[in-house]
Amino acid sequence: MCSIVLIVPVPLGRARPRGADVMSEVELSVRMPVGDVVLDADVAVPREARGAVLFAHGSGSGRHSPRNRYVARELQRAGLATVLADLLTVEEERVDALTGHLRFDIGLLADRVGALADRLPEDEVVGGLPVGLFGASTGAAAALVAAATRPGGVRAVVSRGGRPDLAAGALGSVRQPTLLIVGERDPVVLDLNREAMRAMTAPVRLEIVPRATHLFEEPGALETVARLARDWFLDHLAGGAASA
Repeated sequence: MCSIVLIVPVPLGRARPRGADVMSEVELSVRMPVGDVVLDADVAVPREARGAVLFAHGSGSGRHSPRNRYVARELQRAGLATVLADLLTVEEERVDALTGHLRFDIGLLADRVGALADRLPEDEVVGGLPVGLFGASTGAAAALVAAATRPGGVRAVVSRGGRPDLAAGALGSVRQPTLLIVGERDPVVLDLNREAMRAMTAPVRLEIVPRATHLFEEPGALETVARLARDWFLDHLAGGAASA
């Protein structure tokens, strides 16, 4: 089932969910073993958290991405735990800064997203919470590939300006409700997302943010991304607790 929606940016301050003033009960930086490497991550868990969202960052980005940190903070205000992890080690980031190869190694990135997602149910901080994935740019492809092999371990996926074409071989295997968010003025990525929708059999929705470009830097654009992601995860992780 597919749907395409053109939405109007609305600042989050005008329509926050109940409990919007909830602050994080736990907020810490951790090191998470994944295979033969250890990845740095920032974890925040609000009081009475109803779900956990793992972020898969885009090409050349990491857990300090100001856009993803803004979205994460709004998810926390809505009662969702967040895990922002670097998908590359410090040494790998140095190599990637020179070659640009690792940021497009979707197999590697998906393996790490999946391994992190597998750890969360047993984690002493976020364990027991339903898990969703939020991917940006190439990180969205990694999130979709990871989700495709974890139909029970991942409950929902949100893509911001994603490159689902890089996950083309996995799209038909994704079973989780998936939200694709793309800027109206990002025509190449918009076409790629429309094509990806046709390859998916899971419930998928495309939200087009008017006047927004790839990085959603326009006034109100990132607020709209955060609101859409918040509502999607509340619907699919927390049983529809979003407000109008």
